[in-house]
Amino acid sequence: MRVLFVHQNFPGQYRHVAPALAARPGTEVVALGINPAPALPGVRHVRYAVAGRSTAGIHPLAANFEAATLRGEAAARAALALKAEGFSPDVICGHSGWGETLFLKDVWPRARLLTFAEFFYSASGADTGFDPEFPAREGDAFRTRARNAGQLVAFEASDRLVSPTAWQASRIPAAFRDRLSVIHDGIDTDLLRPDPGARIILGRDRLSLGAGDEVVTFVNRNLEPYRGYHSFMRALPEILRRRPKARAVIVGGSDTSYGAMPPGGRTWREIFLDEVKAELDPARVHFVGRIPYRDYVDLLRVAAVHVYLTYPFVLSWSMLEAMALGACVVGSATPPVAEVIRHRENGILVDFFAKDAIAEAVVSVLADPGAVAPLRAAARQTALAYDLRRVCLPAHLRLIEAVAAGGG
Repeated sequence: MRVLFVHQNFPGQYRHVAPALAARPGTEVVALGINPAPALPGVRHVRYAVAGRSTAGIHPLAANFEAATLRGEAAARAALALKAEGFSPDVICGHSGWGETLFLKDVWPRARLLTFAEFFYSASGADTGFDPEFPAREGDAFRTRARNAGQLVAFEASDRLVSPTAWQASRIPAAFRDRLSVIHDGIDTDLLRPDPGARIILGRDRLSLGAGDEVVTFVNRNLEPYRGYHSFMRALPEILRRRPKARAVIVGGSDTSYGAMPPGGRTWREIFLDEVKAELDPARVHFVGRIPYRDYVDLLRVAAVHVYLTYPFVLSWSMLEAMALGACVVGSATPPVAEVIRHRENGILVDFFAKDAIAEAVVSVLADPGAVAPLRAAARQTALAYDLRRVCLPAHLRLIEAVAAGGG
């Protein structure tokens, strides 16, 4: 079997699937991507560049689709070069979000296309207009609909689609759901295990934290409203006031991954820290930026409580990883989170916007850690349903094999 993976930031969601297939006798695996990638055993990684730029002055509603077609054309030309070498995949696995998969079925009409459908945008019921602090602007509904144009073309060309969670799958248009599977990317629950004796030393000030300390963790790729940074920061003064021994460790960069850029050339991190910093003891609030994965894992092991907040959007791996590590998660009662966390059974759900409720939930966990021990154990058990090697990876491999064989 020959398999082509397509992801501009390869390996992305294919980090485990691609080498697992490459390890099978008689399987050839090639990956197309724009950016540099770590070497994966048995996987040939072919990089390509996007030629040209978006047209100056193009209608704003057409800009996203033009960018998608530029990427799609670049990927297709790289595919044509592979075809000229004699490579012809049985199945193509590609992420639809940026346009790379648009024209691949035109290069290899007989190949089967399995599309990773991560998120389909809509003007209501999801992230757009969710946060009243950042209300929908005039024309946002138009922009949202136009933003999906590339995905719709990609879905139409697909033989099968896969989404990581049931809620994300529910956002895909009904016309495509009969060819849609739900399989999570998977988390390594063998690596991500609780450790009651865990200890970590962080930062230049050599902050030493261990299990039993009142450590409140908050983790984002970037600190921004989409992932509830503003709600967490507004809750933090009350948490620290009521728990004098508590410390907050905040992991994440200062860029913007999702949503609007912050005003005035500032960062969301600065904006919402400045809003409450007069009420905070800076010696108990630790912004550690982006940290090595090993440190991140140990940090979550020592967390007394982990706060995870998100708009109705893609569910972060970090929440499931925290649960696998036995963390007590205080999570937003938004659909992606509520799909996994059952209130007071394997975590605690709170209103995304309610700073007092967030603070109360965190304080209650810190005040009586024994009472939430069953929630921690249940969180670990829930995470096992998303286990990489025993559940998710085998399911992905079965789906790829079925699609390659003409089914799925």
